[in-house]
Amino acid sequence: MDTHDLAIVGVGKIARDQHIPAIAATPAFTLKATASRNTGVEGVARFDQLDALLTTHPEISCISLCTPPQVRYADARRALLAGRHVMLEKPPGATLSEVHDLIALAKQQGVALFATWHSRHAASVQAAAKWLQDKDIQRVEVIWKEDVRRWHPGQDWIWQAGGLGVFDPGINALSVLSEIYPRAVHLTGAELFFPANRDTPIAADLTFNDPGGAEMIAAFDWRQTGPQTWDIRIETAQGTATLSDGGAKLSVDGAQLSEGPDHEYRSLYARFAKLVARSEIDVDLSPMVHVSDAFTLGRRQVVDAFDW
Repeated sequence: MDTHDLAIVGVGKIARDQHIPAIAATPAFTLKATASRNTGVEGVARFDQLDALLTTHPEISCISLCTPPQVRYADARRALLAGRHVMLEKPPGATLSEVHDLIALAKQQGVALFATWHSRHAASVQAAAKWLQDKDIQRVEVIWKEDVRRWHPGQDWIWQAGGLGVFDPGINALSVLSEIYPRAVHLTGAELFFPANRDTPIAADLTFNDPGGAEMIAAFDWRQTGPQTWDIRIETAQGTATLSDGGAKLSVDGAQLSEGPDHEYRSLYARFAKLVARSEIDVDLSPMVHVSDAFTLGRRQVVDAFDW
């Protein structure tokens, strides 16, 4: 198996919690450097800026971008122009147009570009997709509710324009829904709840149109305390499926059909290795399209201010 030297840009919570352990568990990659303003990783070269890293280490062929989406585009362009393969944390950018530009540049440069959706790699997502293939679907309810203070402690960028707010986790639900559903759907309405002192929503209620006639709704909320909820419930004429724990478990009419460990990010890096070997592009923007449509169609409601 070919091995590739890799660098991480943005050494924050998601990089430490998920990316660094996943890289260590993936034989195809060796973490050789980081570019991050405030911190690094012990034992590897550290740079404040990506430009210096690219110049100093021409042997590093792969760049994994873990920065907030508002600033990711510029570094992605730098890496692609330098002929490096690029992996993008979700969401792949702040806007659809900038990601389309990155796709065109990756094609021009002949390098791999991977827009990751880690929740699609949860243990039971593919089992759910297979189960739904031949079902008469009648109703879909997506419930993605969690405590922002627990999962994004002190991360003000998520509350700033481009940070997506509750759609940062909500886009995970949309990535799973678009992966398992047997046909394309589109958003028809949204209620977006903005804290009085923030640029992005803390909660959202969505409705979709399914050409097959099923009722489809989603509720995202960052104000959940206690148990966290990441469920997709699908009622069909042949039974009711529940994909729970963010895609880790699948049950039908209360009987568990599938469950597995959390290896989402290992799976992402295994996929990236295959793309790098063939210099291929894997960028599915359908979850991001739903979010963009929600901001276009959404009715804004102001709720209580949010403070850490």
